[in-house]
Amino acid sequence: MEPEEEQRIEKTVRRILEKSNMDEVTEHKIRKEASEELELDLSKKPYKAFVKKVIQTFLEEQAQDQEEEEEQEANDGSREYDDEGNPIICKLSEKRKVTVQDFRRKTLVSIREYYRKDGKELPTSKGISLTEEQWAIFKKNVPAIEKAARKMESKIM
Repeated sequence: MEPEEEQRIEKTVRRILEKSNMDEVTEHKIRKEASEELELDLSKKPYKAFVKKVIQTFLEEQAQDQEEEEEQEANDGSREYDDEGNPIICKLSEKRKVTVQDFRRKTLVSIREYYRKDGKELPTSKGISLTEEQWAIFKKNVPAIEKAARKMESKIM
């Protein structure tokens, strides 16, 4: 099978799968519909195996997406919020937290120190708030930061 032909078959099979009711459709029905569209006999051995592989990959991706979605929903339900209503992504220590907040129509990732006042935890000026663009640049450079930190640690020891 030529790579172009494989791509055409995969694209067609995936499109059919995406619009199909997964409780009712069978591999045979998918293969038959794709055969008609492509004007190819996909019931022949190499085609049949390829279509089966495309279907399996699609189903695995769907299952993984659903699992991630369910995990995300579960995490959203148990998420903690600071006293200003911002979601706490993680606690770095008792006083330091990572939150995501909207400030003047901008989403910020804040890594700050907090203090207690009148029973509330409030952010101090100690910390940093990164815009989405700054966060993306930081995230992209984490491997380089880790490498530099390991290098410094090895010099100390």
